[in-house]
Amino acid sequence: MLVNLIAHTNDPEKTVAAAAKLCYSDAHIETLLDGLTPEKTAAFLQRLNDVGHASPIEHASFTFGIEGVSRTFLAQVTRHRIASFSVQSQRYVRLEDFRYVIPPEIEAIPQAKQQFIESMNEDARRYLDLVQTLEDAHTKTFMAQGLDEKAARAKASKKANEDARFVLPNACETKMVMTMNCRSLINFFQLRCCERAQWEIRAVADRMLELVLPLAPHIFAAAGPRCLTGPCPEGRMCCGRQAQVRQKYSEMKERVLTHG
Repeated sequence: MLVNLIAHTNDPEKTVAAAAKLCYSDAHIETLLDGLTPEKTAAFLQRLNDVGHASPIEHASFTFGIEGVSRTFLAQVTRHRIASFSVQSQRYVRLEDFRYVIPPEIEAIPQAKQQFIESMNEDARRYLDLVQTLEDAHTKTFMAQGLDEKAARAKASKKANEDARFVLPNACETKMVMTMNCRSLINFFQLRCCERAQWEIRAVADRMLELVLPLAPHIFAAAGPRCLTGPCPEGRMCCGRQAQVRQKYSEMKERVLTHG
């Protein structure tokens, strides 16, 4: 798994503070950024937090490059609808080099790991066999319609990929570019840093938090699962580890803000 921050709003906290300043003062657009010292920026952000005014933090966004994650992860992360996603297509990209994600619980059991790898190898073989069968059949069809062999093969290749991908497993690796504004990110961290979140998306969420925290420490000061700032909202489904979770994120934030 690899998670990189590839772009973000320039000076995100000052941008958010400028939006907040406009809401609460007789400011003019031409001078909106004037006087926004680090101290005043922090004060505006604290005011937003105190009154629960969240819309100004939507003006700052972060773009991540993510790879080495599964299609299971993709199905979950795209449920966060206030975000933008660009995902490697299985329609246009043929998976000649088939890669997959092994869940840690399977990795930890040698017999299970062997069975899993054998299954993945079989899936890869069947996928490529199916691609070839479909491509050959479509090529003949397109040639019968008047295309030369090279053009027919090129057109058939994409058409074959489109249908052969249906046999690929959820473990199949994918990669994406994802953009979220700060308000969506905070919601994402609340849900996906939780111990009850699936292990893969929780690992990605933790890494994303580590990347954005140094750039917007006031905005993300309380970011993480909901139990950091109140009782666990999961009721009977609570993991029962609130103290350990709070310690984990306290130590993580201290490490990131101290050492980067």
